[in-house]
Amino acid sequence: MRRTALLCLLFPLLTACTSVSVQPVARESRLQEVCIQRNPKVAVSDFLMVLQAGFSRHNIKTRLFDGAKPDDCEYVLNYTARRTWDIVPYLSQAELTLTRNMEQVGYAQYHLRGRGGFSLMKWQGTASKIDPVIDRLLANQW
Repeated sequence: MRRTALLCLLFPLLTACTSVSVQPVARESRLQEVCIQRNPKVAVSDFLMVLQAGFSRHNIKTRLFDGAKPDDCEYVLNYTARRTWDIVPYLSQAELTLTRNMEQVGYAQYHLRGRGGFSLMKWQGTASKIDPVIDRLLANQW
């Protein structure tokens, strides 16, 4: 009985609870190119590369820009990502917002609750965390 009670108390600490929320892009959007606005506040070094690879996997071209949106960009992706430290830094939160003419057409959020507890999964790379999120966001774009 004591073991069961102890396991019940420790289980939340040993498992990482990840929250993923996605509003996929509608099939009618038929994305061919997405302009990604660089976010200089994001300190996750490989985040932008993972984003571009994710869109490329869905045969969607990406173009990066700084500052004001270029006139020829129909779809714009804005993103944020945060890292947390526990011996080494790891991705703990990310948010993707895709707009067309300033109206949201897609949204995705990744959040590692409770800083990952003692789970070793929190140290997985950016791609292993964000690739499934991008795939759900673009699920209708095949």
